[in-house]
Amino acid sequence: MISKSQVKYIQSLGQKKHRDEEQVFVAEGPRLVTDLLQSKDVIVTQLYASSDWLEANEQLLKDINTNAVLDRELESISQLKTPNKVIAIVRKFEHEEPIPQSNITLVLDTIQDPGNMGTIIRIADWFGVNQIVCSNDSADMYNSKVVQATMGSIARVNVYYTELHEWLEKHDEVRVYATLLEGKDVTKMNTIKEGIIMIGNEANGIDEHLLEFANDKITIPKKGKADSLNAAVATGIVLACLA
Repeated sequence: MISKSQVKYIQSLGQKKHRDEEQVFVAEGPRLVTDLLQSKDVIVTQLYASSDWLEANEQLLKDINTNAVLDRELESISQLKTPNKVIAIVRKFEHEEPIPQSNITLVLDTIQDPGNMGTIIRIADWFGVNQIVCSNDSADMYNSKVVQATMGSIARVNVYYTELHEWLEKHDEVRVYATLLEGKDVTKMNTIKEGIIMIGNEANGIDEHLLEFANDKITIPKKGKADSLNAAVATGIVLACLA
């Protein structure tokens, strides 16, 4: 059985201020939780799951505080519309300020949709880009929708929030590629080993003050009539060409 105080505590983690206070976040679902349990430096502080899932994953769960719960109890603590078999409370990761030299670094300006943010983290992981710098008004990486969309990549990509103008100013020796509706055709460019790739939100693009740092303005050539591309889709195409 799960107590009322445990239910209240887990539900409170749906809010950023409580995640920040407790320095933990919620991860749900067998695939995501298993990936996190198998990742280095991931600390699961509590785990709630059905008895059959706990039994099937006994080897992964050594030294972890586990709680067998009923389906209706999982439903009461889940932050998803359809509760899954397992919910983990995970310690937040330590994030270091990214050094862009000798790396590809993604810079995200005001990516506020949690699904987009999580998908971008997963895409970065796919292409071996292990550091992302976000504007402070971007979606919180520990939002439950972001965590779900990363499908475990959240443990492998360093996501750092800061004032972008100041960070870019500190690293003005690294070439900056800004994604715009008009610019060099990214599909005709060579891959890079070092560089900062800036992605803006779908509605407003990249802030004009940040564009002052751009060495190259790049675009994905348009063939149809759509006004814009989803930020996560654009990120995937750009990384497929440059990474």
